[in-house]
Amino acid sequence: MRRVAFIGTALIATIVAVVIATSPARSDGGPYTVRAIFDDASFAAQGEDVRIAGANVGSIQSLGVTASNRAAVTISISDARFTPFYANATCAIRPQSLIGEEYVDCTPGSSSAAPLSRITRGPGAGSYLLPVTHTSSPVDTDIVQDISREPVRESLAVIIDELGTGLAARGSDLNAVIHRANPALGDTDRVLQILDRQNHALAQLATNSDTVLAPLARERRQISGFVVQANTTSVASAQRAADISRTFRLFPSFLGQLRPLMADLGTLADQGTPVLTDLGQSASALGRQFANLTPFASAARTALIKLGASAAQSQPALVATMPLAQRLLKLGRASQPSASLLQRLTASIDKTGGIEQLMKVLFEGTAAGNGFNSLGHYVRDEPLVSSCTNYATSAVAGCSSNFFKAGATSASVPTAETGPRTVRGSDGVVAQALRSVSGPARSAAPLRGLLAYLFRAGK
Repeated sequence: MRRVAFIGTALIATIVAVVIATSPARSDGGPYTVRAIFDDASFAAQGEDVRIAGANVGSIQSLGVTASNRAAVTISISDARFTPFYANATCAIRPQSLIGEEYVDCTPGSSSAAPLSRITRGPGAGSYLLPVTHTSSPVDTDIVQDISREPVRESLAVIIDELGTGLAARGSDLNAVIHRANPALGDTDRVLQILDRQNHALAQLATNSDTVLAPLARERRQISGFVVQANTTSVASAQRAADISRTFRLFPSFLGQLRPLMADLGTLADQGTPVLTDLGQSASALGRQFANLTPFASAARTALIKLGASAAQSQPALVATMPLAQRLLKLGRASQPSASLLQRLTASIDKTGGIEQLMKVLFEGTAAGNGFNSLGHYVRDEPLVSSCTNYATSAVAGCSSNFFKAGATSASVPTAETGPRTVRGSDGVVAQALRSVSGPARSAAPLRGLLAYLFRAGK
């Protein structure tokens, strides 16, 4: 019985493979080949498809058996867009149809991991090695169906009966076989391990989520309103989907045009830092100044309101002056050539000293007409000669320049008829002058008449 159990266990772990020689992998630009190690290659055959994300990217190039009795499936990737494979790549053999056809489904991995190591010698030299820990094999449907048929059912019963003895002290191997038989179990185990390591964080998350969800529960009405409004916004956005899509297409060009402006703004910010620093230091003083301006602004408000009212009242008058302003504008434009010529003339006269020379002509011309004798300079004048210019000691008819109001008291003026008049009032100065004249009356009379004439004429 023990031999039967051993044979059954060996049958489960043994690989049935067909080896067909093909050209080896090349490193000179040929197909990218991967030697994937499986626990069981099932009914996979040379030439079957290799798929990545559902797309055919290559085929099975050859099959073989390793020294540890595992299946070695060499796959050739003809589409260079799916190469190279990385250390976290995986491959699985999956059924393609009900007639037993199978294909290899692979995931090349992410570039964050290192590329697969290359086999340098031995079987599969030149290919890249994908270890058995990154592969999985299916359980064929015919094996499942044969369980209910003799003699498979009896053999299975013997295997199960003796399984404990055959796997004694090999629990780790059985665990590895089970995990490789179904990758989902291995992934689940890794997820559970991660959750176990994050146990404290999960507990903290539960506590924090309760703290966060409590306020949300109190505001559930607002949240529901937000959801409703968000739905309305989404509907409106869906109606403008074409415009929104065009906006995103134009956004890169907008960013390209915005980049120089942002660079200039950065330079401006760098250069404006000292100014802002100085402004920050003077901010308190500016605040005090603005505080002091508050009473002035309050007092000026009334004046500004009255000024606005005055401006409103004077607006019709100002509008009425617009025709006059238009005429003055036309006059100014028309006189501009003449004014320009006058400006050039006066500038030329001032520059050449014409005004100074004109003043010299006037001054020197006046001086040239004057006379000079032993007493000094004198002005030449044309004497006026008439019947009234002769010296006379008595009034001459028609030559008197004295006018008197009717009934006025006149001063005593020497005439041929009446003799001297009495001087009164403001004429006291004349009287005083006349009294100061000494000498015989006959010789003083003409002098008195001349003084009376001169003072009276001055009035």
